[in-house]
Amino acid sequence: MKIVIDNAIPFIKGVFEPYAEVVYREGEAICHDDLADADALIIRTRTRCDEDMLSGSAVKMIATTSIGVNNIDIPFCERNHIKVENASGSVSGAVMNYVLSSLYASASRRSRSLKDAVFGILGVGHTGSRVAWAAQKLGFKTMLYDPPRSKIESQETFWELDELLPQCDIVTLHLPVNENTFHMADASFFAKMKPGAIFINTAKGDLVNEDDLIEASRKLGPIIIDAWSHEPDINLHLMSVADIATPHISGYSYQGKMLSTRLAVRAIARNFGIDGLANFFPVGEVEVRDPVRLDLSGKTQGEITALIQYTYPIFTDDFIFRTNPERFVELRGRYSYRREFVLE
Repeated sequence: MKIVIDNAIPFIKGVFEPYAEVVYREGEAICHDDLADADALIIRTRTRCDEDMLSGSAVKMIATTSIGVNNIDIPFCERNHIKVENASGSVSGAVMNYVLSSLYASASRRSRSLKDAVFGILGVGHTGSRVAWAAQKLGFKTMLYDPPRSKIESQETFWELDELLPQCDIVTLHLPVNENTFHMADASFFAKMKPGAIFINTAKGDLVNEDDLIEASRKLGPIIIDAWSHEPDINLHLMSVADIATPHISGYSYQGKMLSTRLAVRAIARNFGIDGLANFFPVGEVEVRDPVRLDLSGKTQGEITALIQYTYPIFTDDFIFRTNPERFVELRGRYSYRREFVLE
């Protein structure tokens, strides 16, 4: 068999070579000719898998190390019996770390107390649920918004936006982009938010109307942006009003990358009967393979901030990005994966 792999995926080089012909390409450079006789494709978000790319190819499966599949034409794949697997849940711990680090760092810089703050979490899948759990662990009251889940679960668990936004001191987005969520965070959305509320987007840039957010920045508190519309050509005006700006690296932890590669490899192994990789686990550096355990119970806000920043000093990422915003792709590609922390 033949497998085409994005060459930026970590921990994967040499894994399939005993079982298949392997071709590595830059994600954006993978083309139709590469796939003519390929059985499988392992990608990230930078490869557009549409009809032009896949039509007439031998591809039977696409495994993505990302959680999103917006770059894959799912209806075409379904019609042509091409199986698609994503790395669902792989970045939830890393994004939770990012949200907490950015929240406490920005509050500290503005000398802002988080006592009795209400935490609004929009999108309660793998990542949103992890953020909600951590927020509750730290003593925040949480308000959850997730229309698909609210239709099948207890209505008392979830809130409508009109009820949630005016009550929340922190609003963080963890939703996919679709016809219902595209530019959902617009002028009307921000008008409903509390004055001084903290706004965090680590999900997708197209959830936000960036011009409306810039206009609302005079009303809001800290603005934290990791996901941008039109990446890698980011809105420099939005960067200038953001308290923390990073190049879409919220999910870039050592543990998250190991898990996403593991999920992709095992998915290919299951589908093609490669028994030798059925229980594949990436070979990584033993000393950082496990997350850092933080006991934040009974700690003051200042102590919590210091412990989290010691583990993930987010202003370093912010500084490097602000200094080199034109190097968006390079900064992501050469990012030094950070070690995750977990709350005890």
